[in-house]
Amino acid sequence: LDLQGGTRLVYQLDISKIGEKSPSAAQQGVVDVIEKRINFLGVSEPVIQPARLGSAYVVIVELPGVSDINRAKDLIGKTAQLKFMEVGPDNSLSETGLTGANLKNSDVQFDQKTGEPQVGLEFDNEGAKLFEQLTQKNLQKPLAIQLDEQIISAPTVQSVITEGKAVITGNFTIKDAKDLSKLLNAGALPVPVNIVEQKNVTASLGTNSVQQSLLGGLLGVLLVALFMILYYRFFGFLAVSALIIYSLVVISLLKLIPVTMTLSGIAGFILSIGMAVDANILIFERTKEETRAGKSIDVAAEEGFRRAWPSIRDSNMSSLITCVILYYGTTGLVRGFAVTLALGILVSMFTAIIVTRTFLRLSLRRAIK
Repeated sequence: LDLQGGTRLVYQLDISKIGEKSPSAAQQGVVDVIEKRINFLGVSEPVIQPARLGSAYVVIVELPGVSDINRAKDLIGKTAQLKFMEVGPDNSLSETGLTGANLKNSDVQFDQKTGEPQVGLEFDNEGAKLFEQLTQKNLQKPLAIQLDEQIISAPTVQSVITEGKAVITGNFTIKDAKDLSKLLNAGALPVPVNIVEQKNVTASLGTNSVQQSLLGGLLGVLLVALFMILYYRFFGFLAVSALIIYSLVVISLLKLIPVTMTLSGIAGFILSIGMAVDANILIFERTKEETRAGKSIDVAAEEGFRRAWPSIRDSNMSSLITCVILYYGTTGLVRGFAVTLALGILVSMFTAIIVTRTFLRLSLRRAIK
């Protein structure tokens, strides 16, 4: 929310019926499920954190750049407790033990006759056995499918189903079927939640601050480019040209993925620019050493690239390993830093070894001719 604003939601947990389970464990379970659901929304770098408001257990969700807030609220806040219920002679319902916890996968399917969307279910081994027993016991009887205490379908069992698959039918739109499938795949919330606060948040840095940050970053890049040109002269000019290509490629990749640029993401991008410059400095210093040894400029340049490559490779590989650890070992903003830094490192290796080298070879060939 720091750069582009977004929405802040606060959910309070209903812990009145958790039994022996600790409130903290239930709260962490809610955080995990909400994180999965938000990933289905395609929101980059959300902030999801447990907190306490007095004696209440809450989960705070911050969604940068979200436009369809109503859909986000629906996907996040639904408990999504799926149950299969037996229907008695007096239309009473009784639990069967088959729930969404036995679900292996859910997807959107279409009725072959009507073309209407429906939600396909595939159970795990235990669920498949339970479902087979249920269909055998309830032949020619309705079997109710209940979602969050509401009956959404009650098909009549026509035959014993042994492959552990079922479908949920209803008056679904394609969007409704997709959302329900996503909810079921993400898992049910361990406890019901109620939204207690919702507000749109403007960019915390403000437009002027963002512009100043961009101006500061641009000034820093210009100073680095000036230093490279003044100190390395022709080589520095080639490095700056490669750096411009590097910046354009990285920005294009960040736009294509897409990545929501927060301060942590910008920090990763700026750090990767420094690493790109560092790679060129290693190459040029090696080249200068070779020219001092009496080698011609074209031979010295090739040797400079060859001798600098092991250092560039090793340093960048260690940084990439760190990025992988940060991405899979953390959440939210730190992941954004890891993604932008990793992309920048990969592109910097390409521009330093391929682009700068190509520019240098072409220039030297023209100079020799």
